[in-house]
Amino acid sequence: MNEPARKPRVTGFGLFTLLLTAAFIALGVWQLDRRTAKHELIAALTERLADAPVALPPPAQWAALNPARDEFRRVSFTATYAPMPDAMVYSSGSAVRKDASGPGTWAFLPARLSTGEMVVIDVGFVENTMQDRSVEDRAVKKLVTGAPVTLTGYLRFPEAPGWLTPAENRDKRLWFVRDHLAMAGALGWGAVAPFYVDLELPTPENGIPRPGPLDVHLKDDHLQYAVTWFTLAGAVLIAFGVWVRGRRFNLP
Repeated sequence: MNEPARKPRVTGFGLFTLLLTAAFIALGVWQLDRRTAKHELIAALTERLADAPVALPPPAQWAALNPARDEFRRVSFTATYAPMPDAMVYSSGSAVRKDASGPGTWAFLPARLSTGEMVVIDVGFVENTMQDRSVEDRAVKKLVTGAPVTLTGYLRFPEAPGWLTPAENRDKRLWFVRDHLAMAGALGWGAVAPFYVDLELPTPENGIPRPGPLDVHLKDDHLQYAVTWFTLAGAVLIAFGVWVRGRRFNLP
């Protein structure tokens, strides 16, 4: 191969190497940025979870609430569980509940405030590995007494389904994401608050469903991923250097 033919080949491969290296470095920097954001989120959530509960914001303020500022705020209020169909949400484990590390379901019930507005309550975890509707019915039936109850819990906001999230099973009233707005529409709960409440207290006498305090232990692998991307960037540059050196020594 003559020299003019070699130069375009080396130049093209060099440009490709630079683009690939830049992409890997950008991904590494992105992971570092995500790590910083994750640490800020963990610090903010830890602070909110440690705060004393405050009064539930009045309905006039609900539209202004948002996850970035209000997720996991502890609140306390009085409401009455409504005699309506409950919903269950499949869980393979929780990132904020150490006592719910295995499969089961979360029980969701609508509750009415004294002013008439409806707030959805995640009343706790049920050891329901088969997502059995009768198991859920027995667990929540005793909660619907018609009497007002003082509830303490955490403001949460609906989850969006992913590409691989199964569709809900309307017959079993089973969902696979915590989308209380979709539940309300499907089960006739009427207009509900834009948030739901993850219940901390009170706990039923038999502990089922099982509410409880939240504890942030979010997965934080971003530094590991960043190191991987930076290592790949270095490996690409080294491979290119070895290739160029080999061609130089193999020249006729």
